[in-house]
Amino acid sequence: MVAYLLKLKLLLLGNSFRRSPWQLVGVILAGLYALGVIGMLVSAMAFLVDREATFISMVLVLAVSAITLGWALIPLVAFGVDLTLDPARFTTFAMSRPQLAIGLLLSGFIGIPGLLTLLVLSGQFLAWRAELFTLLAGLLCGVLAAMFCLVLARLTTTTMAQLTGSRRFKDVAGIVVIIPLMLLGPLLVVVTEGIDGLTDLLPRLAQVLGWTPLGVFAAVPGDVATGNTALAVGRLALGLLYLAAAIWAWERALHRAMESPRSAKTSTKAVGMGAFNIFPSTPIGAVAARAMTYWFKDPRYGASIVMVPLLPVVIWFSAGLNGGGEFMLLLGPLLGVLMGFAISADVSYDSTAFSLHVLSGVRGIHDRAGRVLACAVIGLPVTLLASILPPVLLGRADLLPASIGISLCALLTGLGVSSVASARFTYSVPLPGESPFKTPPGAGARIAVVQLATFSVMGVLLAPAAGLGLAQYLTGNDLLGWLAGVVGIVIGSVLLVLGIRIGGRWMDRRAPELMAAVMVNK
Repeated sequence: MVAYLLKLKLLLLGNSFRRSPWQLVGVILAGLYALGVIGMLVSAMAFLVDREATFISMVLVLAVSAITLGWALIPLVAFGVDLTLDPARFTTFAMSRPQLAIGLLLSGFIGIPGLLTLLVLSGQFLAWRAELFTLLAGLLCGVLAAMFCLVLARLTTTTMAQLTGSRRFKDVAGIVVIIPLMLLGPLLVVVTEGIDGLTDLLPRLAQVLGWTPLGVFAAVPGDVATGNTALAVGRLALGLLYLAAAIWAWERALHRAMESPRSAKTSTKAVGMGAFNIFPSTPIGAVAARAMTYWFKDPRYGASIVMVPLLPVVIWFSAGLNGGGEFMLLLGPLLGVLMGFAISADVSYDSTAFSLHVLSGVRGIHDRAGRVLACAVIGLPVTLLASILPPVLLGRADLLPASIGISLCALLTGLGVSSVASARFTYSVPLPGESPFKTPPGAGARIAVVQLATFSVMGVLLAPAAGLGLAQYLTGNDLLGWLAGVVGIVIGSVLLVLGIRIGGRWMDRRAPELMAAVMVNK
């Protein structure tokens, strides 16, 4: 039965590639890039062979602990465990829990994340290749550490799935987790600077982690290298105990999840018409009201709203590191592009609810205009504020026309391009009620290609206004700034109208195909 699950995972993985040649190309490119990174990491471990055993052990324990912690936490907020083999689908199958648990665990290595983790952690034997016994210990403990990573990922996600059955909890958590992700760069720099000043604490930290589930396997080869055989055996036994306990806990959580699966509960309490009381009773107004409801109640859209106050912090921090507060002048254009891009997957996010637009006969141009209107209600004041405050606070009021024009061009152009992109391309996205950071199985490559193309088109169309603004900044010619403002507003307005019209025509022609696509992506 375990072999059957592994074969099923391979077949599903192969079928996902056959759905789209571009998806296969994207996965190959991503795999090659990841292999390059892995090659550098493994090469770095190979160069450790000439250092002292205590130093090698410290480095590997810290590194493996960080990787293991990442496998335990990141799936909860970012990608989630690969659900190609969703345990819930095996509820009605006559399969023992141990068989299912082992099959699901080993299937985790059939995929780029699991396979690359196995290569990295097992590659630590290169740092211990000076002696045969340390080499074998490094190879064995690397494989065990990789397996522990997958078990922890399964355990945390399965357990949290049981604890977070509330739809409201999922919505709030899905938005709140954006904060540390957006601030990851500043946090890493602060932590790095703190470590630079407290390097004497690293050996002690490694010693502590060497007895915890995070780094116990990585510390075993170091004990072998220093001749502490008894300590190595004891630590290995402790690591196996940790692994067995994690597998047992996951198996129990899996059993509970399959016996009494939780479904999200929705409230039936009447709360009025909401946004439908605000927008006019027209096709455009109806679509805008529906889209506005998503913006405030769907965590997949809420992520874009939470990004608004966090992006200035990230840019300000980057400006401080580079010694130039004028980096804040980029805030308006960046927010404009991101807010415009936020509706580039609107049709995909609709999922089966897109049938409302198809069955009611809403014209494509009304659909496009309504979604743009809902996004503009939030995006326009935010973009204007972000384009006005930095020049004023920096004492560069002469840059106001260019800043406003470029920022509005970014927003309007982004909305226009997104109106075309969402009517032409669909891809698998998190379903309603799921985490906004979840990546559906096999969809990563197509998402990356479509989003990269959309951003690239936005950048090219924004170039004329941005070029004039840059010219004013470098030369000090205020006339260029006014030209940048006028050109930006004109180009953005024209592209917005064209995007709504072109996207509307494509939607009219492709409504059945779009409906079929979102049903497949479901």
